Amino acid sequence: MTAPLVVVGDALLDIDIVGSSSRLCPDAPVPVVEQAEELPRPGGAGLAALLAALQPGAAGREVVLVTALADDEPGRRLRAMLEKHVEVAALHLHGGTPCKLRIRSGGQSVARLDAGEGQALDGPVGPRVTDAVAGAGAVLVADYGRGVTRHRAVRSLLGGLPAGVPVVWDPHPRGEAPVPGVRLLTPNAGEAARLAAACGAEIGGSGLSAAGRSGRYLAGAWGIEGVAVTLGAEGALLCDAEVAPLLAPARPARSDSCGAGDSFAAGAAGALADGGSLADAVTEGVDLASEFVRAGAAAGVAAQLAETGTARLVPERGEDAWDVVERTRRAGGTVVATGGCFDLLHAGHVSMLQQARRLGDCLIVCVNSDASVRRRKGPTRPVTPAADRVRVLEALSDVDAALVFDDDTPAPLLERLRPDVWVKGADYAGTTLPEAETVRAHDGEVVLLPLLEGRSTTRLLSTTKGNAS
Repeated sequence: MTAPLVVVGDALLDIDIVGSSSRLCPDAPVPVVEQAEELPRPGGAGLAALLAALQPGAAGREVVLVTALADDEPGRRLRAMLEKHVEVAALHLHGGTPCKLRIRSGGQSVARLDAGEGQALDGPVGPRVTDAVAGAGAVLVADYGRGVTRHRAVRSLLGGLPAGVPVVWDPHPRGEAPVPGVRLLTPNAGEAARLAAACGAEIGGSGLSAAGRSGRYLAGAWGIEGVAVTLGAEGALLCDAEVAPLLAPARPARSDSCGAGDSFAAGAAGALADGGSLADAVTEGVDLASEFVRAGAAAGVAAQLAETGTARLVPERGEDAWDVVERTRRAGGTVVATGGCFDLLHAGHVSMLQQARRLGDCLIVCVNSDASVRRRKGPTRPVTPAADRVRVLEALSDVDAALVFDDDTPAPLLERLRPDVWVKGADYAGTTLPEAETVRAHDGEVVLLPLLEGRSTTRLLSTTKGNAS
């Protein structure tokens, strides 16, 4: 049996009060939120543990949360939510359970109310906590500055882990320095700068350069193998003390990002638990955080918990292509489209689709119908019927939806779709695309993307025939 993933840190109770607002209060310039619904969820290390248990690929992996809980009404609510999904090994929390209440309307937070100043103070931890940490296959420390990582017995347990147990440490400005032996530190850019300054470094500037300098400094100062500086919508930058950093880009998403850092850290810890490299862990963390935000982030988790008692960390597939386009445009996003036969999906296709999706906020693939392919490629094509080609394309995380067209060119479909960016492969360089005029007539732009050398459906089919003979 796989050893459990153990999450160590400070659990909070988060509550969203969600309603609608169309008027201001008569006695103060504040919105009146009506038809309000209360949506509670675990926060802090509690959310990180929940996400670790629910992430794709976690089936069969036990997740244990080592935290501090108070015996008050918020603490009992928090424990009840957590114990449906993870094993809880709790220290005593001195004082009230930390609660963060967000009032939200129209997808925006109107106000946040914080209550509960409980702290985990030094004292005995008990055999349940000791056994949980000692038996961990991997550890995620989610430090929220409430004392769990400052607890001397907990730090001793974390510092005594075998060298082969990967530890991911998600820091907090009011938290503690990581114990020796941490494999991956996961601050956001602001946290990385503040942590480096607290260690005596003077790192100015902003953006990738500053994040890289902060990450490299922390890796060297604390003796950590890797520091993944999370950059919000830009992804995460994996740094060590010496070599050039690795950037894992995020998939574009326009949504509340509350909890994205916990999702990233949980995904990275899960990848390391499965034996992945640091690069694998950071890439997996970014991918899961991107999907988490697209699914509504922490607010989406709360809504699903309230409705069904469980949650999905990725959005439901199958949304109509026109709905995707309308939703993207309402949010002020960029619609990207590309087209082709996609008869036998190969690495060249995948590479182009990945690049195309990064150019905007949704990617629509326009697919030649079977009759259209026959007219272009001859009577033996397509090898794969249109319905199957669409199904395969829409299974790719970079593709938001696909549309089939029966014309010789996608121009009539693009007249309705009106993409902001139309993407084709670099093999069309120097040629006139018949649909380019349609795209540009609606203020769109045509972009060519580089191809992987030697990949094509025609070459695949000729190779297959040669081998068969």
